[in-house]
Amino acid sequence: MANDLLKGKVGIITGALDENSIAWKTALKAHEQGARFVLTNAPLAMRMGAIKELAEQTNSIVIPADATSLEDIEKLYTEAKEHLGGNFDFILHSIGMSTNIRKGKSYGDLNHEWALKSYDVSGLSFHKMMQVAEKMDVMNEWGSILALSYIAAQRVFPFYTDMAEAKALLENIARGYGYRFGKLKKVRVNTISQSPTRTTAGSGIDGFNEFFDIADLMSPLGNASAEACAEYIVMMFSDYTRMVTMQNLFHDGGYSFTGVSEELMEMVRKSG
Repeated sequence: MANDLLKGKVGIITGALDENSIAWKTALKAHEQGARFVLTNAPLAMRMGAIKELAEQTNSIVIPADATSLEDIEKLYTEAKEHLGGNFDFILHSIGMSTNIRKGKSYGDLNHEWALKSYDVSGLSFHKMMQVAEKMDVMNEWGSILALSYIAAQRVFPFYTDMAEAKALLENIARGYGYRFGKLKKVRVNTISQSPTRTTAGSGIDGFNEFFDIADLMSPLGNASAEACAEYIVMMFSDYTRMVTMQNLFHDGGYSFTGVSEELMEMVRKSG
């Protein structure tokens, strides 16, 4: 139900690949709530996805940009500002990539060149986007900048390998820049640690299906869906969360604070 939570707000949404992605669902929800925005993704990802279809559904435009390139980010902000008619109220960083995971490399056999690329794409790009935003002065006061994270930044998940460090870097950047941007322009910066979600990227991780089921059993509310996460992001873009910053916000049905569930214990009993 539309109630114009984001009426009059404009921004940038990165990382929408297909209808399964959180960024895609966020764009639909933000549009429903009255926002105007520009969609962006890396040129390669755009060729793989259907982002132009999303742009048509949301009356937005697509501006290709590599988030690891300062020059591309500058071009993105310049063109987006021209299209939207002013500075931004929100930015969503929904970007992640690990060649090591895609190639099935274990944590003890990482290709370190690939790992550095993972850290750049999945973590450092968040700093780059905010650094350029600060230097170009493109954020409105009381704006909201968000990135999508995962609990592997705090806990060990063997299948998540180098992406765990990338997410830890991402969350620390949110704290560092959250302080800086708060002082500069009252802009808030947060990360959202989402449940395992059946996105194109997430489903490609070895062991994902098994862990999805385990997390669902562990969470008192069950796994949070991509659509529910999109609704949470919209709330974080809205004026109702103006005093929330420098936080890693768990959106996982309670998984992050559950030691063990009765359902999981019953499974172990039966298997024994």
